[in-house]
Amino acid sequence: MLIYAFIRVLHIVACILMIMVVLLQTGRGAGLSVFGGSGDSLITTPTGSSFMKNVTTGLACLFAFTSLFLTLLSSRSGMSSVTGRTPLSPPPAAAPPVPPGVPPTPPAPPDK
Repeated sequence: MLIYAFIRVLHIVACILMIMVVLLQTGRGAGLSVFGGSGDSLITTPTGSSFMKNVTTGLACLFAFTSLFLTLLSSRSGMSSVTGRTPLSPPPAAAPPVPPGVPPTPPAPPDK
């Protein structure tokens, strides 16, 4: 499936780019010091550019879309998953082996 491979590559690229964009952003408390500083600096600290926020939002939306689309494609194309391969009920227990030389027990007579 060519579309599945394309969406999967797009998903991986979106993941890598989103990690890079998030790591490039400065933290909200980057201007605060550990042993001092005023609480006012929290309000006046720059929170980053709107461009980086928009790129992060776009990549997050692309990640969500590709995740849902990959799930939809894998369920419709007959691909197996881990949960699909597990049995729902345990296999029936086998009868215990009969020792040699012991005649098998006859079946019980039907009730009248």
